[in-house]
Amino acid sequence: MVQATVTFISGGARSGKSAYAERLLTHQTTGRLVYIASGVAADEEMKHRIDQHKEDRQHANWHTLEQPKHLHEVLPFLKPDDLVLWDCLTTWLANEMYEGYEEGTPCVHRAGCLEQKQNQLLHTIKQMTEIVSQLVIVSNEVLDEWPQYEEETEIYRQIIGILHQQIVKQADYAIEMDHGLPIVWKGVNS
Repeated sequence: MVQATVTFISGGARSGKSAYAERLLTHQTTGRLVYIASGVAADEEMKHRIDQHKEDRQHANWHTLEQPKHLHEVLPFLKPDDLVLWDCLTTWLANEMYEGYEEGTPCVHRAGCLEQKQNQLLHTIKQMTEIVSQLVIVSNEVLDEWPQYEEETEIYRQIIGILHQQIVKQADYAIEMDHGLPIVWKGVNS
């Protein structure tokens, strides 16, 4: 069985991650372009960012799947030769951490919940690589050290760091965007 090429792209806010990821896939000559969007328009800034991303993708024929949580639910919609861009891991994790908030018990406060979500995510990524031809995963770099974090922020920071390491270990390419420039940490010329 042929495995998909996996590219992991991280970087700070407004570093050019999404635009670079889109260019990687839109330059391919075959395959359906699939954009998995994890963002939720919870406020005006996020609504503007989502609208901007949609506008940026208008020129290409992207098939968009809105999937803020439960990434595994996209699996039935994926096809062989799909070129998949998932934007983004950090937004997905925040959504998953607070699933159940409305009922009074977010996942972050339920024993074993986040571990189960991490395991499900890694399994889902593996399943995706068995279906599609290319998978690009975008994530924000949120690991800069600060003197002190609130408890939930520290949990988030630790989990995203672990997920970054686990995904990069399995990825063919790992790229960090800095000021719009790609720095290749794993893959060609690394």
